[in-house]
Amino acid sequence: MTARLFAYLSYPDAPRALDWLAAVGFEVVARQDGPDGAVLHAEVRLGDVVCMVASDDAAYAVPPLVGRSTGAGLYLGTASVDEVDDFHAAAVAAGGRSVIDPEDTEWGTRRCRVLDPGGREWSAGTYLPGSSWG
Repeated sequence: MTARLFAYLSYPDAPRALDWLAAVGFEVVARQDGPDGAVLHAEVRLGDVVCMVASDDAAYAVPPLVGRSTGAGLYLGTASVDEVDDFHAAAVAAGGRSVIDPEDTEWGTRRCRVLDPGGREWSAGTYLPGSSWG
């Protein structure tokens, strides 16, 4: 099978989520709003990363932060240490909550983690999954 993986997220306040995503570097490339202002479907892009976003259609529970994780999240692989630090700074300035400040790891990479304004976990780091596997 040939496949690609794309994330989708819904938010109680999808317009605010889209603003946050734009602030951390994503470009809104598609957006369809309903007559009530709800985001029916949107797509954001950052390099090769595409994420779909919509307004909640039910009262979904977002996993709470326990220690340094919600147990699920999105990871952005970056090309440089500076991009990790820049992502973190932009994410927090736009209303995100820092969970892991930018740090060097014992395995030789740089990483950070934030919760977006909707409580979803976003990590960024220089480790690129799959790049060291055969």
